[in-house]
Amino acid sequence: MAITLNPPGETPPAEGSISEAHQERADGGIWEHPALWAGLVLLGSVIFAAFFIARIFGYG
Repeated sequence: MAITLNPPGETPPAEGSISEAHQERADGGIWEHPALWAGLVLLGSVIFAAFFIARIFGYG
C-alpha cells in the first residue's frame, strides 16, 4: 500500500485510528502520592512548631 503525502496543514483522510498502541508507563511508586508527602511535611512542621510553643509556655 502506497503512503500518500498530504500538503502541510491538511489532515489525511480518516480511515480509523492510525496511532500505534502505546505502552503504559511504569508505576512511579511512592512518588505518585503527593498527598502523602504533603501530609508528612505538614506533620513535621506542626511538631516543629509545637516544640517552640511548648518552650514559650515552659513545658520543655
